[in-house]
Amino acid sequence: MKTPANLPDDSLAPRATQRSLPMSLLRAREAIMSHFRPMLDAHGVNEQQWRVIRVLAESGQLDASEVAERANILAPSLTRMIRTMTDRGLILKSRDEGDGRRVMLQIAPAGMDLLRRAGPDSARIYAGLEARFGKDRVEDLVNLLDELSKLKAE
Repeated sequence: MKTPANLPDDSLAPRATQRSLPMSLLRAREAIMSHFRPMLDAHGVNEQQWRVIRVLAESGQLDASEVAERANILAPSLTRMIRTMTDRGLILKSRDEGDGRRVMLQIAPAGMDLLRRAGPDSARIYAGLEARFGKDRVEDLVNLLDELSKLKAE
């Protein structure tokens, strides 16, 4: 088997990792999250829990599969998180009255309290990132990434 560097046609070779879109997105995610992780740790939640709390605060009660999709969490991971988050009083879990198989989730008062306490810290982090990178550039980047996310394979 030939290595990518030895392929006869450069168009068939994978892109260098420094110019690879998936690798660039991962590097950017890690760079941005390095600013948010200490804040999340200080408030006693991880990245996934924070995303669930934010989705539920924005949307009200949702089916667990919808929470997983909106929070970009795999359904099995969310299933494991639900118990921890309900035990901590961050979210409330119930069964859909029309379909007992559906798990419904909503933010609990403790989850709203966490969001109120962490919100100003999160806003300061965003402001710092916008000051360094440019508010307009952040907005443009978010718009481009939203467009890019619509290319999801089915």
